[in-house]
Amino acid sequence: MTELLQDPVVKVEMLIRKPVHEVFEALIDPEITSKFWFTHGTGRLESGSHVQWHWAMYGATAEVEVKEIERNKRILLDWGTLVEWTFTEHATNETFVTISDSGFSGSADEKVKQALDSTEGFTIVLCGLKAYLEHGIRLNLVGDKAPYAHIT
Repeated sequence: MTELLQDPVVKVEMLIRKPVHEVFEALIDPEITSKFWFTHGTGRLESGSHVQWHWAMYGATAEVEVKEIERNKRILLDWGTLVEWTFTEHATNETFVTISDSGFSGSADEKVKQALDSTEGFTIVLCGLKAYLEHGIRLNLVGDKAPYAHIT
């Protein structure tokens, strides 16, 4: 049996060339987030709220509990793992976004697989966010990642 010396923690980062308030709003407002990540969200992210995110192309739903929100600085979510988004303003029109994800469960192999999947997924989300906010382009990265997943 393989054991991990340390549980995996995912960390992905990206510079978005937009003001911090625009980048933050894009992640708490499902009307904007649905342009680059999920297809529908049941509400804005607010401290203590519970929302659902839906990916129609996959028939998938995530239950999300918003643990903490610090406007334009931090979002902390629980959706089976603990996801923290931090927003650092570097210039008037530059925001450095960091996403960390931790608390994976299961065997060592399962934790590693979940961490790898999370790294891939959040990297795709940040790329989609960047393209949408900086250039107004909807790349459909999430849907195109596994376009035939719904076909069995």
